Amino acid sequence: MAQHQPIRKTTPPSGSDIPDKLYFRIGEVAKLCDVPAYVLRFWESEFPQLKPHKGGTGQRLYRRRDVEMALRIKSLLYNEGYTIPGARQVFKSELRHSEPQLALTIEGAPTSIDSRQLRKLHKDLRELHTLLSKSPARPTVHPIRAPRTSTAPRRTPEKLFNLPLLPEEDKS
Repeated sequence: MAQHQPIRKTTPPSGSDIPDKLYFRIGEVAKLCDVPAYVLRFWESEFPQLKPHKGGTGQRLYRRRDVEMALRIKSLLYNEGYTIPGARQVFKSELRHSEPQLALTIEGAPTSIDSRQLRKLHKDLRELHTLLSKSPARPTVHPIRAPRTSTAPRRTPEKLFNLPLLPEEDKS
């Protein structure tokens, strides 16, 4: 039985193999990642984390973290066998695990909750909601023009087009 060989014979560059530069052009990133430039442009549309800066000439300028992100995307898709939606899920789960939610602490606040105070706050919020839900007593927007006070009768649409018929011409 034949053994399976990896598709790519070269190992992908690691973060230490990336040159120490401020910006990289798309061709340089394509060579570092060993993928065509159009693949990088496609990944930009699929992964919001990969957003290179566009210079004054419109060229994509990748920073080091963008190059590392492109290498990570390539590794997930080509080496680990993820689909694009699967790779997006990996990034979401990594983001969720890497940024724990901080606890909200208010200095000087009592540690126990007073149920009477909570009920009063709830009642006050309900009253505020009903007050804001009411329609205003007078309109808040005032008309620019004063209403018409003309004594001339207004024409209705029926009277506008109530014209006398023209005599028909003889067709004989």
